[in-house]
Amino acid sequence: MKTIYFILLISFAGLSAKAQSIAVSKNASISFFSSTVVEDIEGKSNTANSALDLKTGNIIFKVMNTSFQFKKKLMQEHFNENYMESNTYPFSEFKGKIIDPVDFNKDGNYTLSVEGTLNIHGVTKTCQSKVNLVIDKGIISAKSVFRIKIADYKIKVPSIVFKNVAESVEVRVSAVYQPKTI
Repeated sequence: MKTIYFILLISFAGLSAKAQSIAVSKNASISFFSSTVVEDIEGKSNTANSALDLKTGNIIFKVMNTSFQFKKKLMQEHFNENYMESNTYPFSEFKGKIIDPVDFNKDGNYTLSVEGTLNIHGVTKTCQSKVNLVIDKGIISAKSVFRIKIADYKIKVPSIVFKNVAESVEVRVSAVYQPKTI
């Protein structure tokens, strides 16, 4: 995980002249939820890393696919081996930008737009969503929800469990950012 964190920081180092313009989240939360009449499936990870460039609004999230936890161990096994093929595609990643203007030095609650690319299962697609941002005394909290179609990311669902997995999945992202000095 430290390697991922380092890579995130290095990727933003070239984007910003001043180190204090980078905020990081080492324990960001990413979850996904699939609901069908047969069953609900939810996976959660609290070990994602994220960096936010306070000057440009550029943002990146990266999570190890094997870090997702499930209520049933068999679901976790199927997720990593059959669906995400985590040995081949170990990470999922969002790279984007908050496109609405925001003063990160001003406390408040903001609903902004974010757009970028989401890479899951080796497939990169453009996506956009709203992000709820709370700024309080230099601490930035962000929450967003993405709705994705698993077929768009070439995730194959075996016909035997087709009714158990929804065609669209809700991906929830949550992070608390602290200023970082490089």
